[in-house]
Amino acid sequence: MKLKFSLAIGCAVAMIGTSAAAQEEFAPEKIKQGAGMYSQHCAPCHGPRMADPEGAFDLRTFPTDQKNRFLNSVTKGKNSMPPWGGLFSADEIESLWAYVMAGEKKR
Repeated sequence: MKLKFSLAIGCAVAMIGTSAAAQEEFAPEKIKQGAGMYSQHCAPCHGPRMADPEGAFDLRTFPTDQKNRFLNSVTKGKNSMPPWGGLFSADEIESLWAYVMAGEKKR
């Protein structure tokens, strides 16, 4: 009985965290700025509009609850991706996050 209750509580907490991340709202201008940056700097590896990436991480599937992972990867680089923290400001990287999370739906 305790195990079932613990599992139910754990699932409820996980669902609350996921829905909160999925409901993050982005200003249209932030998404547009991120889209422009993505097109110029990210699309060569991740594919145009995040569609059809060849070998690079498919950003359409990036978990909504892992914003810090995204920010860290963009800022410091990861695997064969170079660090962009010296080129982009923190605000610009936030715009990339907005674009990746909103995708082409809200552009």
